[in-house]
Parts: sequence; C-alpha cells; structure tokens
Amino acid sequence: MFSDVERRRAFDSPIPVFTSDNWDPFEEGLVNIYGFLETPHYAGIGRKPYPILVPYPNLKYAKVSKIRRNGRVIEVVQSVVFGEPKEVMKLLGADSGGSINTAYIERLNLTIRNSLARFVRKTMNCSKILKRHTHALDFFQAWYNFVKPHKSLRLEKFQGNKRWMQRTPAMAEGLTDHIWTMEELMNFRVPVQ
Repeated sequence: MFSDVERRRAFDSPIPVFTSDNWDPFEEGLVNIYGFLETPHYAGIGRKPYPILVPYPNLKYAKVSKIRRNGRVIEVVQSVVFGEPKEVMKLLGADSGGSINTAYIERLNLTIRNSLARFVRKTMNCSKILKRHTHALDFFQAWYNFVKPHKSLRLEKFQGNKRWMQRTPAMAEGLTDHIWTMEELMNFRVPVQ
C-alpha cells in the first residue's frame, strides 16, 4: 500500500502526512518504505550492533487509539509517532479543532465493505487471486466516481420542478459533464499511452 503511494508521488512533492488507527503494522510498513538502514554506534564491547531501520526525518505519522471498556469507547488517545508534534498537528488541521480525525477514511472503508462482498469480514467471499481482487476494486472505484451520484456533492439549482443537480465525484472534479450509465462505463475505452 505505501509502496503504491510512493510510486504515485511526484519526485519533488513532500512525503504525505499519514494517519491511522492503532494497528501496529502501519508503523512498520511506513518505515519499510520511508526509512533507511542505520548502524547504531559500536561501544567496542561485545557483538557489533546490527543495522536498524530508521524513518526519514521528514516522515510525519500520527495515530488515533481508542481505549475501550466493556465494548464502549472511554477515551481517544492521539499520538504523533514520527515528526515534530506541533508541525504534524498543524498540517492535519488539528490545531483549529484540537484533534486528529480519521472519520473520512473510516467512512470510505465502510462504503467499500458495504459495496464489495470481498471486503466483508468473516465470509466466504474473499478474493483468492490478487489480480481479480485488484480488478474488482478498480471497477468499484470507477463506479463510485463516475456512476454513483453523491448527495454531499449535489448543487442547488431551480429548473422546472427539479431543485437539485445530482453530481458524481468525477463531475465535481471536472472530469466529465454528466452522470455515466453502467453501459457507458463498461464500453469506455481507455486511451493507450
């Protein structure tokens, strides 16, 4: 996942600020992509230390941990793992609201889980072949961005007895001027580059 982000990032753009919940593999994954091997100082006694992975100085990562008791969230702990805490909070906009928010990504994860049976937990619908899994996710992204109108993106427009103009994310970004049909999506030919 992080290697894909790094592959798509422009060479001259800064490393993005990452946020996550309290899932430990995120930290290790980030350091594997945005880190380098450094050998600790040898004091001259015993075995020489092995090189360790150290994050780049400009890597910024914050996590939100929810402490639960009896199935209820009793406390939300925010911590900056990599980077200067004040700078990371400012980049995340947390200085205005005072908190790190993962609501948008959690909402997207829920939408994907509800839309694709492959992502539903503890079912037989899991993908067994990575290539087919990738194709299913690509198809979902195309449908989500070009075919499915989003209520939060609609524009108020009084024309006849229509009050709202429905829009898709692709329309909001100016990539298309209409809501695509499934037939149009399935017949679209991607230009060869």
